[in-house]
Amino acid sequence: MSSPSGPKIAILIPAFNEELTIGSVVLQARRYAHHVLVINDGSADKTSEVARMAGAEVIDHHINGGKASALSAGFNELKKRNYDIIVMMDGDGQHLVQDIGALIAPIIDDESDLVIGSRFMKKDNSIPLYRQIGQRILNRATNVGSSKRITDTQSGFRALNKKALQNMNFQSSGYAVEQDMILHCSEQGLRISETPISVRYDVPNGHKQGSLSMGMGLLNNVVATIGYKRPLLLFGVPGALLCAIGLVIGILTILDIYFIGSWLMQSLMAGFMVMVGSTLAVSGLSLNSLSMLMRTNMSK
Repeated sequence: MSSPSGPKIAILIPAFNEELTIGSVVLQARRYAHHVLVINDGSADKTSEVARMAGAEVIDHHINGGKASALSAGFNELKKRNYDIIVMMDGDGQHLVQDIGALIAPIIDDESDLVIGSRFMKKDNSIPLYRQIGQRILNRATNVGSSKRITDTQSGFRALNKKALQNMNFQSSGYAVEQDMILHCSEQGLRISETPISVRYDVPNGHKQGSLSMGMGLLNNVVATIGYKRPLLLFGVPGALLCAIGLVIGILTILDIYFIGSWLMQSLMAGFMVMVGSTLAVSGLSLNSLSMLMRTNMSK
């Protein structure tokens, strides 16, 4: 357990069918925290019983609502209590409890409100290549939406202070909760930082959802968020680019007509690009104006 004279720390663990690992995770986590809260998200095995036997408080969900739902329930419960730091970690044993000290240090030093454990800040990480490629794509997309430079936007190993905890009132679903948290905290002006962590991939139950389907769902969520928060970037820039290409093709077509007499295919292509580009550009401007109006109304 953490020192009585230090900050009060609670560890929040969402769990779904983790009976093989949750006991060990809870026992190790208790050495670093005053309290361990497990949200049993509709598990069909003995996750709840094993977590309780290991010394955790357990809140049971009778149906599986997804990671976002489990974390939301945990945040709402911990808001009622007087903890200084909340540590989020998974129940499958991938996260190493010995990294908790480094994770909470920026909060103790009042340098950050949200600290993310990054798997990419260590050169000797054991992340499979296909995961690294997918993660970097998601990182770029999330960073565009948040205007931050985060190296591991999908990491579930995080620490929050009281201020960040009270701001955990955003809407999310499934595994998109990590990136939605970054986008929300960025919008709220909270300080976000990262610290290097190590991760185990040789755990019994580490992949509950296909990496491809999960990655596509996360990317779709980020693109939708960018479309809402930065519509000019998502629609306006491609629209302007298409218009420019269409105009260039149009000019070349005019030259072809003058010198060669061929024009049909080029003119159709030019007209199509200008039309699509203009539509995207106008959509971007309209959505940007609507987004600014909505934010103004929300701030009043």
